[in-house]
Amino acid sequence: MLIYIHGFGSSGVGGKAQIFRDYFNSKGADYIAPSLSYVPELAISTLEELIKSCPKPRLIGSSLGGFYAIYLASKYNLKAVLINPAVLAPTTLKRHLEAKPFATNYYDLSSFEWSDNHLNMLEKLVIKEPKGEFLLMLQKGDDILNYKDALNLLPNAKVILEEGGSHRFENIEQHIKTIEEFLSV
Repeated sequence: MLIYIHGFGSSGVGGKAQIFRDYFNSKGADYIAPSLSYVPELAISTLEELIKSCPKPRLIGSSLGGFYAIYLASKYNLKAVLINPAVLAPTTLKRHLEAKPFATNYYDLSSFEWSDNHLNMLEKLVIKEPKGEFLLMLQKGDDILNYKDALNLLPNAKVILEEGGSHRFENIEQHIKTIEEFLSV
């Protein structure tokens, strides 16, 4: 089972989730992209239930979803593809909280409150020495995260590092075969 983990304020029907859904469904692969709670403990609880209930889970995480994937891959010894992962999520999202306490859900444009309590939940998920097998996909043009943070945290990961791009990872479609091969779908 492939589990796609979306980023902060996104959903299981976002752009990358749909690209992967279309591709892996066309291959007959088991794929799921749940829309997760913005509350970190609830998101992790949902993902752990999925992992425990499916055979051979493999993860694809983008941004905050990449942070969650590092935690879950380390805990359950799973393979994970990390797309511009927010490896320093508590720090990154603290900057968001300082700028404004409300965030937007990009699916329905509703807003939700982001608080210190949520940051504390993220702190409990920090993995200083990740375990698992990782494919790290980074674009240097990411305007939200510094790609070097991910390289430093995951020195043994297989890496795709591209010039330019953006936080959403431009042209992800070009890498689907590499993702598929890495995850051995």
